[in-house]
Amino acid sequence: MCELLGMNCATPTDITFSFKGFSQRAGITSDHADGFGIAFFEQKACRLFIDCQSAVHSPLADFIRNYPIKSRNVIAHIRKATQGKIELENNHPFMRELWGRHWIFAHNGDLKEYWPQLCGQFMPVGTTDSERAYCYILQELRHRFGKDEPSQQQIFDFLAEVSPKIAEYGTFNFILSNGQALFSYATTHLHWIVREWPFQHAHLVDMDVEIDFSQVTKPEDRVAVVATAPLTDNEIWQKYQPGELIWFQDGKVHQTAHTIIQRLVEAS
Repeated sequence: MCELLGMNCATPTDITFSFKGFSQRAGITSDHADGFGIAFFEQKACRLFIDCQSAVHSPLADFIRNYPIKSRNVIAHIRKATQGKIELENNHPFMRELWGRHWIFAHNGDLKEYWPQLCGQFMPVGTTDSERAYCYILQELRHRFGKDEPSQQQIFDFLAEVSPKIAEYGTFNFILSNGQALFSYATTHLHWIVREWPFQHAHLVDMDVEIDFSQVTKPEDRVAVVATAPLTDNEIWQKYQPGELIWFQDGKVHQTAHTIIQRLVEAS
């Protein structure tokens, strides 16, 4: 399976500390070495970086680890392939345009025999179950709301309805953002934490690196981080419940929903 990393902030923030630890899982502390990707929103547009090399060895990942790109919504992914060859077209996150803004999606899991009926407006470029699910979500969003861009509440309610239906086919942990908010859903492994004033020290699990956030933040800063497994060993991370959907806005939990999944294939 793959691993996910997401960040939603009250003010533009860089993700270099979290990404340094997260990227170690692409061949050093774990074996998610089949490619990586990361997307940074800047209002409606997005900077997307993907590579077939692992996040440990990729020069592009090294650039991300050392260049503090600031954003209010970030999604990253390190891949351990279950469906689809190790090719650029199969790397997450995936990006599409809808209602005049970029949408970004990354998935961890394996959807067995998942072949949704796609009308052609959003079609996979690669061969992963993840991209098929993403295209289906966007297709159904457009079908539901037409040319009128929905509110964040309408998007959340829609995801609470469609996510458990897709999860019937297997493990469906994902992070989705349109640059205005960050939505995440879990059937197995996903965790979150909110960092806010007064900020504390944090120490990475995957490497001996720590930071005193109180020295590099302001009182108005607030950051929510989502990860497959906790990134630090001296902070309290919250574990998602199976079927839980969380909407993050301005660096905090805005709303949660607990859905019922009829059939669930556990992650191996």
